[in-house]
Amino acid sequence: MNILITSAGRRVSLVRSFQKELKKASLESKVFATDSSPELSAACQVADGYFEVPTLDHPDYISILIDYCKKHDIVLLIPTIDTELLTLANYKERFTDEGITVVVSSADFVSKCRDKRIIHRFFEAHNVNVAKEYVKDDYQLPLFIKPTDGSRSVDTYIIRSKEDLTEYHFSNDKLMFLEYLDHDEYDEFTCDLYYGKDHSLKCVVPRKRVEVRDGEVYKALTVRNVLVSYLKKNLNFIDGAVGCLTAQFFLHRTDEEKIFAIEINPRFGGGYPLTYLSGANYSKWIIEEYMLDQSIAEQFDVWESDLLMIRYDDEILVHGYKG
Repeated sequence: MNILITSAGRRVSLVRSFQKELKKASLESKVFATDSSPELSAACQVADGYFEVPTLDHPDYISILIDYCKKHDIVLLIPTIDTELLTLANYKERFTDEGITVVVSSADFVSKCRDKRIIHRFFEAHNVNVAKEYVKDDYQLPLFIKPTDGSRSVDTYIIRSKEDLTEYHFSNDKLMFLEYLDHDEYDEFTCDLYYGKDHSLKCVVPRKRVEVRDGEVYKALTVRNVLVSYLKKNLNFIDGAVGCLTAQFFLHRTDEEKIFAIEINPRFGGGYPLTYLSGANYSKWIIEEYMLDQSIAEQFDVWESDLLMIRYDDEILVHGYKG
């Protein structure tokens, strides 16, 4: 019973967390990884095995994944990037028929998360506030612009004067004009949420974003604050949600009533290692739920608050590499 982490890239800590938890559970299982260039992927190099996959739009992408899983006794597949989530969710049943469980939320919920306008309506339906979206001929400055289907802060803009606006901003229908939430007034949090097989919320770990580089957090702090009870109340059940979800929120520094949801990514986030090291062991819970068929109880108090993570670059050496 082995595990496959797809599009592993730089997610060394995620691979190692599953390797560690398998060993602690006395399971003689391995963690494999895929990437489009596995020889150049640090996570693939620390995995127990890896293989190269074609691009997601390749017609045989799913068949290649399934064949590799069957060849290496992989029973659990864990996706890590936004672009593959919907494809894997749509083919979830095909994997199941082959004895492989894909830990991904339902296609319906993933689709909602992929469209920022739709996820805003989802939040509002669950009594969670979102920043106001303006129509493009009636807006207030300053404003924040982002694409409906973007990720990693690509194509985002802070607009403070009309001179900052261009024809591109107005003509691109995918760009949303949003109320600007000032970082001088609000702290930004990424919350790691764990949903069990029953689609119920089991844990929330708010991580304050101290410093971000290339869309991924490099300095972060766990904080036990109002977001835990707020999410437990309003997002205690999400139909179709399973495993680790990362959700972004703005929390006012002096008024805890002012909470605004930004987005949900239904996958492990780049800052998950802090959540894991704080004691919220989502890697272990996935193994228990999907490999050992155990139920996961609510565990909102198992993690350490005020734990600061400061990242740095490290080296992975590959001997005998010929390119």
